[in-house]
Amino acid sequence: MRTARILLISLVVLLLSAVCVAQDSAAPASTAQITGTVMDSNGDTLSGATVVLQGPAPAQSLKVISDENGFFAFKQLAPGTYHVTVTAADFSDWSSTDLALTAGQYMIVSDCKLRVSQVATTVTVAYRPEEIAFEEVKTEEKQRVFGIIPNFYVVYDSNPVPLTTKLKFHLALKTSTDAFTVAGVGAFAAINQAGDTPNYGQGWKAYGERVGAAGADGLSDIMIGGAILPSLLHQDPRYYYQGTGTTKSRMLHAISYPFICRGDNGKLQPNFSSIGGDLGSAALSNLYYPQSDRGANLVFQNFAITTGERMLSTLVQEFVLNRLTARQRLKNQ
Repeated sequence: MRTARILLISLVVLLLSAVCVAQDSAAPASTAQITGTVMDSNGDTLSGATVVLQGPAPAQSLKVISDENGFFAFKQLAPGTYHVTVTAADFSDWSSTDLALTAGQYMIVSDCKLRVSQVATTVTVAYRPEEIAFEEVKTEEKQRVFGIIPNFYVVYDSNPVPLTTKLKFHLALKTSTDAFTVAGVGAFAAINQAGDTPNYGQGWKAYGERVGAAGADGLSDIMIGGAILPSLLHQDPRYYYQGTGTTKSRMLHAISYPFICRGDNGKLQPNFSSIGGDLGSAALSNLYYPQSDRGANLVFQNFAITTGERMLSTLVQEFVLNRLTARQRLKNQ
């Protein structure tokens, strides 16, 4: 009897369980779920991401943090249209399309991949005027006619930075000590030797004296007119190539250079540096020229010759040497 009673009770329990299961399967679940895994663009899981679920109602919003495996889940959701947004540090935000949930649906968001955010970085390098001027002089020191003859004292940039005193002396010494300049002194002395001027006589001793005189003339002229006076008077000793305009305007610009220059302030002013350099160099020649070639006449004669040569050279600079001068542009141009 006891065994039969136990068997009967068991059958009743099984029957009731089957009925409950049948009822559960027959009635659809009233809630749904949305799950997914947050990954980066390489397919690696991303933990610590903030996942926000916006529900059908404007005020309905849920938020979770992805776990160590990048997994997130929103459970017991009512049917409706949802929207998922994922944010993470150093990554661009990700948003899903509209997710339409039905009752009992289990939805997996499979395309939740975040890209590394692209940060636009602007680096502003502030150069001091001295640094820019130094770069300009380095560029000018590469200017050579036919790639050989130094043409350092010509500015092709219409608005360069003023030279510092140090750069003015540097440019003068660089020009004076250039190999071609030294060779030119020797050649000029040979021409004077042939013309027997100054009156040193003939022979190797006289040639050596003419080399010394020619070198002293050139050095004193460029140091006084290209470095000392420009530094004291704040003037730019360089010739500014015009390159545009009518032929007449360019000619006037070129031949006026010995008398009009640009100051360190960028304004045009009397070229006291060039005039003073030519006069000073001519006056110093009285110290080493032969007695018969000294005097006031020598000073003004040499001044006139040097000034005339300068006017002719700037004309050639303006119309000819620009095409023959190898030069480089500044890196920051």
